Amino acid sequence: MRDNELVIMGFVRGAFGVRGAIKVHADTEFVDSLFDYPVWWLGREGDWKPYQFVQGQVQPKALVAQLEGVSDRDVAEAMRGMQIAVPRAELPDTEEDEFYWSDLIGLSVENLQGEAFGSVAELMETGANDVLVVDDGPTRRLIPFVDAVITRVDLDAKRIVVDWGADY
Repeated sequence: MRDNELVIMGFVRGAFGVRGAIKVHADTEFVDSLFDYPVWWLGREGDWKPYQFVQGQVQPKALVAQLEGVSDRDVAEAMRGMQIAVPRAELPDTEEDEFYWSDLIGLSVENLQGEAFGSVAELMETGANDVLVVDDGPTRRLIPFVDAVITRVDLDAKRIVVDWGADY
């Protein structure tokens, strides 16, 4: 499976217990929605391997999952830091003006005046609204991902236009 066919949904935080379960940090809207996918792709730096999802549960600080073929704590611990992805084709279609975070990462950002701010390095959930973390090297900007600020998201052009001043 190639990188562009997968969508990152979280990462492995470490082992849980002694029978090979893993702790998972999920970057999903609903914490347990990762359990809806029968095959998880785990990997680092584009080197992916499929694992059959066996069972999972929501814990207070993380998800816990058991994957087929992982029955030892040492193997589970060795997975720490691996990204968890699912095939893009298995994701539900988005509504108009709705985006998967993974589709926004890497897009260039400029304001209405045409000033380039860099590209989206990551997104943060603050509770009130999502925030774009835009990086141009020496400067990182936090830009609210709300209708009043986001003028246009053009996935084909790989660009986001914002109503945001360079001095904010």
